[in-house]
Amino acid sequence: ASGGKSIKQKDIAVFTRQLATMMRAGVPLLQAFDIVGRGATNPKLTRLLNDIRQDVETGTSLSSAFRKHPMYFDALYCNLVEAGESGGILEALLDRLALYQEKTVAIKNKIKSALTYPIAVMVVAFIVVAVIMIFVVPAFKDVFTSFGADLPAPTLMVIALSEFFVGYWWAIFGGIGGGLYFFLQSWKRSEKMQKRMDRLLLKIPVFGDLMYKSAIARWTRTLSTMFAAGVPLVEALDSVGGASGNAVFAEATEQIQRDVSTGSALTTSMQTTGVFPTMVLQMASIGEESGSLDHMLAKAAEFYEDEVDEAVKALSSLMEPFIIVILGTLIGGIVVSMYLPIFKIGQVV
Repeated sequence: ASGGKSIKQKDIAVFTRQLATMMRAGVPLLQAFDIVGRGATNPKLTRLLNDIRQDVETGTSLSSAFRKHPMYFDALYCNLVEAGESGGILEALLDRLALYQEKTVAIKNKIKSALTYPIAVMVVAFIVVAVIMIFVVPAFKDVFTSFGADLPAPTLMVIALSEFFVGYWWAIFGGIGGGLYFFLQSWKRSEKMQKRMDRLLLKIPVFGDLMYKSAIARWTRTLSTMFAAGVPLVEALDSVGGASGNAVFAEATEQIQRDVSTGSALTTSMQTTGVFPTMVLQMASIGEESGSLDHMLAKAAEFYEDEVDEAVKALSSLMEPFIIVILGTLIGGIVVSMYLPIFKIGQVV
């Protein structure tokens, strides 16, 4: 369906929460779809809900109706709804799904907010430097030429850079834009590149710690949600790797799935991959031994969701002085270089 803003994961999370609340209150399924559809502010979401409602009305199961829209309802979502339908506990599982989605959206938003500030500042800094190099420095250069005096080395360097910017600004902007586009496309499409980049991201100081904790939180939250819904462990692991948002964890999950399907304990298989922290391994082990794996994994997820909060705060407080120093050095350096000849002439006079 065209027109209107796109449907975001947050929209699906809100819809799931509303549907769960209404069904828990005893509102029939079709009527609940009607109410949510009418209340939606996004026309695309309204159309999507109407399509699903019509399918359910003609006798299609809710999970099958969701499966027709994989762009919005992934395998994990549909599997949980199916488990709820077959077990007669749809309201409870929709509640669990809503909680899962709300937590996932919250973690993604936290990481976005942690990255938005430094990226925005760097973009603005690049634009400011480009404006100085293309418009301000040439004006100074004309003034210095009229002096006819020898210019200091830093000033000559800035003027040379400015001439390069003026002559090749189109190549610089085009190269950066094209390079970024090519890099992001390669990252999206090449599995090998994804693994390499995700492995590298986890090793970056401070930021890597945030990405690692976020992946652990999403991994444990997903497995806990699936397992609590009665989905068998090997089958549940199908949805877990991709949900972690990191190719390193996706690869580790495939290995765990192979080991578990041949009879290994979950904790042993997790330990073999070498990507899980001791605390998660201990909690999974206690969960396996006591028969409360879903509960222990949910506790681990809560712990790491709080850790993501702390990591975001740490990253923000570290980035601010770091960015100020870099910008001060860069722009201050250019300004001082351009004023050096004026100071020199002042001394001569």
